[in-house]
Amino acid sequence: MIDRSPADASPAADRAQTIVTLDMEGVLVPEIWIAVAERTGIEALRRTTRDEPDYDVLMRYRLDLLAEHGLGLSLIQEVIAGLEPLPGAADFVAELRRRTQVVILSDTFEQFAAPLMAQLGMPTILCHRLVVDDDRITDYRIRIDDPKRRAVKAFQSLNYKVIAAGDSYNDTTMLLAADAGFLFHAPDNVKAEFPQLPAFDRFEDLFTAISAELS
Repeated sequence: MIDRSPADASPAADRAQTIVTLDMEGVLVPEIWIAVAERTGIEALRRTTRDEPDYDVLMRYRLDLLAEHGLGLSLIQEVIAGLEPLPGAADFVAELRRRTQVVILSDTFEQFAAPLMAQLGMPTILCHRLVVDDDRITDYRIRIDDPKRRAVKAFQSLNYKVIAAGDSYNDTTMLLAADAGFLFHAPDNVKAEFPQLPAFDRFEDLFTAISAELS
């Protein structure tokens, strides 16, 4: 059973309005850092939130690698410019937005997300921001601690029923806090650690599950 704090808003059954929150990378678009690894040949950059639960540890690791190899923001943005949403993702988001509100909750950065959001019809995205000095990525700024779960809690406090989907460790607090949470394109290690979360691999199946919660 999912543990919910006493501070939760009214029960989901009393919420007439709904909102869907989705992770971005791995769910709607390819993993950016894996694409950078493939472009540069730096295999260590393939490590993502599917492998490392501690986001700060992961980002410090990435920043060290970028500095070591002299890679800047412009190279990453060039890689992103060549990416497209996963097959079916744009239609999935468009159809969801015809049914309810959709917000992307991501641990990506504003400097990465814009061209990908344009290809998805410009849904609202809440994410972080990089610190850049003359193309060199020197640091990053988290918008707020535990941002995905806290966004879900904020929507619930506004009396929304929240349905969420994500694929990685950094999505699990969001999924567990939501009124309904689903894993999508999740690796076996995440599915094994969170068996209480239904897992899907096709947009059609995820859309059906979300639609049932919207009814």
